[in-house]
Amino acid sequence: MLSTLLLPHRLTAAAATSPTRSPLRVLAAAAGMSSSASASSSSPHGGRKPNRLAAEHSPYLLQHAHNPVDWYPWGDEAFEKARAKDVPIFLSVGYSTCHWCHVMEVESFENEEVAKLLNDWFVSIKVDREERPDVDKVYMTYVSALHGGGGWPLSVFLSPNLKPLMGGTYFPPDDKYGRPGFKTVLRKVKEAWETKRDALEHTGNLVIEQLTDALSAKASFQDLPNDLADVCVDQCVEKLASSYDPKFGGFGSAPKFPRPVEDYIMLYRFRKLMEAGKESEAQNIKKMVTHTLDCMARGGVHDHVGGGFHRYSVDECWHVPHFEKMLYDQGQIVNVYLDTFLITRDEYYSTVACDILDYLRRDMIGKEGEIFSAEDADSAEYEGAPRKKEGAFYVWTSKEIEDALGENAELFKNHYYVKSSGNCDLSPMSDPHNEFNGKNVLIERKPASLMASKFGKSLDEYSQVLGACRQKLFDIRSKRPRPHLDDKVIVSWNGLAISAFARASQILKSGQTATRFNFPVAGSNPVEYLEVAEKAANFIKVKLYDASSKRLHHSYRNGPSKAPGFLDDYAFLINGLLDLYEFGGKIEWLLWAIQLQVTQDELFLDKQGGGYFNTPGEDPSVLLRVKEDYDGAEPSGNSVAAINLIRLSSILDAAKSTGYKRNVEHLLAVFETRLRQLSIALPLMCCAADMLSVPSRKQVVLVGKKGSAEFQDMVAATFSSYDPNRTVIQIDPRNTQEMEFWDSNNTNIAQMARSSPPGNQAVAHVCHDFKCSPPVTSPEALRELLNKTLAAASTAA
Repeated sequence: MLSTLLLPHRLTAAAATSPTRSPLRVLAAAAGMSSSASASSSSPHGGRKPNRLAAEHSPYLLQHAHNPVDWYPWGDEAFEKARAKDVPIFLSVGYSTCHWCHVMEVESFENEEVAKLLNDWFVSIKVDREERPDVDKVYMTYVSALHGGGGWPLSVFLSPNLKPLMGGTYFPPDDKYGRPGFKTVLRKVKEAWETKRDALEHTGNLVIEQLTDALSAKASFQDLPNDLADVCVDQCVEKLASSYDPKFGGFGSAPKFPRPVEDYIMLYRFRKLMEAGKESEAQNIKKMVTHTLDCMARGGVHDHVGGGFHRYSVDECWHVPHFEKMLYDQGQIVNVYLDTFLITRDEYYSTVACDILDYLRRDMIGKEGEIFSAEDADSAEYEGAPRKKEGAFYVWTSKEIEDALGENAELFKNHYYVKSSGNCDLSPMSDPHNEFNGKNVLIERKPASLMASKFGKSLDEYSQVLGACRQKLFDIRSKRPRPHLDDKVIVSWNGLAISAFARASQILKSGQTATRFNFPVAGSNPVEYLEVAEKAANFIKVKLYDASSKRLHHSYRNGPSKAPGFLDDYAFLINGLLDLYEFGGKIEWLLWAIQLQVTQDELFLDKQGGGYFNTPGEDPSVLLRVKEDYDGAEPSGNSVAAINLIRLSSILDAAKSTGYKRNVEHLLAVFETRLRQLSIALPLMCCAADMLSVPSRKQVVLVGKKGSAEFQDMVAATFSSYDPNRTVIQIDPRNTQEMEFWDSNNTNIAQMARSSPPGNQAVAHVCHDFKCSPPVTSPEALRELLNKTLAAASTAA
């Protein structure tokens, strides 16, 4: 059975989609859990002494520091204890904002009887998956291979040499409905260890060997077939289109997760079709994306009162979410809305982008500019409540809204489908066990323009009323017990957010200056977004980067974590830094990105087999070194790395560019079979393959005094259109450091800067298809030139 499951595509997709494949609320409900039990404890610790986890920094580990379970953190002390006692290890992996991790804690890890079994028979280890994604990847891959999917909490039993023996996800404490409870599982594992140990350990060793072979693919050649880019992009888009939900938007059925890489490749294909003159096909793709983004923004998965997006919707209509908010979602979603704004010029999309960015600024950023990881799904309904409940901070009764909004309550209730009986009734999947009976999750079922006419108001007046109402509810909600904030700083997720803030700082300048914003959108000056991005990048450079070794740490909380930086940390941060340079213009970010790329290649690149491993391979306790390719809720490090290399190759001279492109070709060769056979799992890597096939990436070289208004207007003009195959270089010929860099790394750019017409505050050179246009000196001329490129391509087709 294992040999069937250990196919590379099945393994990688299953492991990477584990948070998206089985909604744990449904899993737990099927096990017969009552809603009163489905909540984390907010009660005191009952006088229990803290265990070893009290010395850790991870919020998740600290949540378990007073469990009666004799927990160990991942490390040699635990491994040596298991070997000395000759007992199996029980490994529990989760994260601090995980709803069903809280459930299992209350039911099992706070249970004295369960704790005694664990303490007597096992050595128990707690791992924060966000702090140690390398450890999580090993055992999530194992569980996903066994069961076809996984999720958190992850529960795995290991031999003292860390080989997996058996595993699963959530276990209820007792046997119910034909499912074994956790106590039964503990007894069976103990019995099997005592009676079938040799067979268990042999199987564990075999599984790790098979996983190692399956997940460390090597390329047998480095040259890519000419048709790969077209085949994989077309195939991926066709498969996404076939899974498109024309009623509620999105690709696939419930539960629905924002997966921005899907929208990214659809918009990428839209641009390609427009360039080929296939406008009808292009518009069809655009409609899928805009409808999806409209439904997401109107749905309950979007926090209408406070901004930002929840992790996923349990139903098909984007209504009732799993209420946690994750940083990795916010940055990616912003970028998709920004791209859609550039294509449509509809300020609805730019406003949603602002909504998310303003939420992050208000609730998720520390004093030194660091951006925190997540907010919990669960919170107490009132101060002193004995249990927390999922969504308590976000849901409303009809009476609460009536009391808060007075004469505007009826308008607001109509707009957001608020009912006295509760509104979680749009789908059988929304609330199958009546957890939200009498509660309302705000959702816009009709556009504001239609609702405004119903109430006899102009759209502007109607929108202002709604904004004022949201402000009142926000003020009331702010007095409720807040969900737990995981204030851990993760480099990779900060990289995604840095990209979004940097891009917004210029893209939003192309909107209408007189746009009226309604709460929760603050309508910040776009320049402020660039400052946020730079502060976040600087925090990482100061706190999480060792300048002597040129290495990153993975995360920070009260100091850097023990875990080293992983591939995602380097790749996502390099992507953010390239955006910081292109959109903000400071050479220091480009310099750091280039240095980080050198370190990434030293630590993770498989120079013989091609592609990047996800870990440095220096920790013997991490049994698998994986080449990740699945673009899921987060893109894969290999996909982002490929695009980074392509971007760098268009900035630096031919000698360096050739090396970058060679590494991309070798990387794509590793995954060629996957790109052909399962392209829908790798949308961002498909885009990378196409980007590599473009003969000459467009260069826009902006020369002048960077601080001048004229120069900044030219930068804004450059980013007023959507073009994923464009590189922007900003250079001030009066800056000695910059000119020295370009003299050393691209003499053509240096010469372009020196030969620009004197006396101009800003000059733009547009180079494409191995030729450069005459320089232009006004934003209007630059916009016209950039738009002509697309128009000319369409006409030629």
